[in-house]
Amino acid sequence: MSNQMGIFDVLYNCRAMRRIKPNPVPEETLVKLIDAANQAASGSNQQNGRWIVVRDRAQKEKLAEMNRRVFEAYTGPSGGRAGSLPHQSEAKRARMLEAVRWQAEHFADIPAIVIACLQVALPLRDSFAAGAGAGGSIWPGVQNLLLAARALGLAATPTTFAIADRAEAREVLALPEAIVPFCVIPVGYPMGNFGPVTRKPVSEIMRWDRWS
Repeated sequence: MSNQMGIFDVLYNCRAMRRIKPNPVPEETLVKLIDAANQAASGSNQQNGRWIVVRDRAQKEKLAEMNRRVFEAYTGPSGGRAGSLPHQSEAKRARMLEAVRWQAEHFADIPAIVIACLQVALPLRDSFAAGAGAGGSIWPGVQNLLLAARALGLAATPTTFAIADRAEAREVLALPEAIVPFCVIPVGYPMGNFGPVTRKPVSEIMRWDRWS
């Protein structure tokens, strides 16, 4: 166990890796990822995160088509995507976009697509989809999965493109009404190399006691 990455090594080197080899990931490794996700906190300890791991080619092709449609809308003239940001140059944004494009074009070849869902109480409140309370019970599990994947040498990056149309996602995944999809995480072995993430300095994003 001594060769495993420490938690801070994982945190500081958990780069988004969208180019993924088609090589299958062992089933026991995928189960280990979901088990790690299941260790996360949830509201009132309800433990209501639910996880679907899609490996079937026909299923992946359906999700790939849904992902492609949203990707094309996002990158189109009216998509509203910023060409550059204060902390990310136009060149770096372009490289990131090419990685997102690559994943859109090869989505069905990725060995495992994890769908993070939440089991909810019915009837659903109108404000549920935007409610921080609901997301607070599933996003910690997503982050656990991302960190576990990095520790195991796997690429995993969250996206919501393939479930943007929730009604279609429900049909494809045969989801009952009480299971709500929140996030899609393509998982597999990376084509590129892991490296440190680039983030804003703490001095820029932190305050003590009050904003000013």
